[in-house]
Amino acid sequence: MPRKNQRTTAEPISLQEAIRFFSDEDRAHDYLLERRWPDAEVRCPTCGSSAVHYLAKYRRWKCASDHAQRQFSIKVGTIMEGSPLPLGKWLAAMWMAANCKNGVSSYEVHRALDITQKSAWFMLQRIRLAMQAAGSGDGKFDGHVEVDETFIGGKARFMHAHKRAEKIKGRGPMGKVAVMGLLSRHGKDGHSVVRTTVVKDRRKATLQHEVRANVETGSFVYSDELLSYQGLDGEYVHNVINHAETYVRGNVHTNGMENFWSLLKRGIRGTYVSVEPFHLFRYLDEQAFRFNLRKDKEGDRGRFKALLGHVAGKRLTYRTLIGDGHSATLAMA
Repeated sequence: MPRKNQRTTAEPISLQEAIRFFSDEDRAHDYLLERRWPDAEVRCPTCGSSAVHYLAKYRRWKCASDHAQRQFSIKVGTIMEGSPLPLGKWLAAMWMAANCKNGVSSYEVHRALDITQKSAWFMLQRIRLAMQAAGSGDGKFDGHVEVDETFIGGKARFMHAHKRAEKIKGRGPMGKVAVMGLLSRHGKDGHSVVRTTVVKDRRKATLQHEVRANVETGSFVYSDELLSYQGLDGEYVHNVINHAETYVRGNVHTNGMENFWSLLKRGIRGTYVSVEPFHLFRYLDEQAFRFNLRKDKEGDRGRFKALLGHVAGKRLTYRTLIGDGHSATLAMA
């Protein structure tokens, strides 16, 4: 198989180097090949067989087994499946999304990579699917865990009159989306990690269900004085901070989650400006990915490689994206 065993000798460490490095389509292909199949054994995404033959002219493989879709490219079985955009542009966009602290807008990707804004938006949504749950670890949190919730939505004073009348139907959180976050302090790598989710409301049953689903019994749980958290004492060491009095009492606080919400809202207001509620969970995944890998030993390159490690086995079609924002087609590769 041509280039199968050729290992790249250098890797980019900055966006400028990444764009230059991946502008060579063959080199971009080889780089992704090494990371999708690190054991150098290419497998058919349809049947899983390693009995495949490389068709150099078409930069594809052909499976020896008799089934539909015997030929496949390196994009098949990944978030890039079906995309006509070259790998170089995909990998450059992934580098930007993984490493821009406040996110990167589709208009910025559109201008930087010379693709349409619609293609850039679809590309970024698929990249966010790959970011889903990456970096937060498997299983439940234990030790010391902060829980907090917030509302995401535009401020009435920044809206045009007709938009304000359409979206603002009451006071406070009306017209906004509730999201919940859990932060595990000083995890196994020595830094805190978060998990986030969109919730239907802030009621006791909703919030406590998320706590029990993500936190080991017996752990220390820190929350604010919201009444919905009352009743956790029987399963956890529950500590409450009253924000009307103080924000920190020893190690009792939710400042870690508050910091994450600040980063998230800065990105939404400053970079994306407007996020539709049915796509919000994707932006939560994106911000959580960068937050959880902010201390990666390899820096930008490490986050980029971590993202590449999650592109396979996931697929999001445009019809699914615009028709039902909460579902994605997953195909195991």
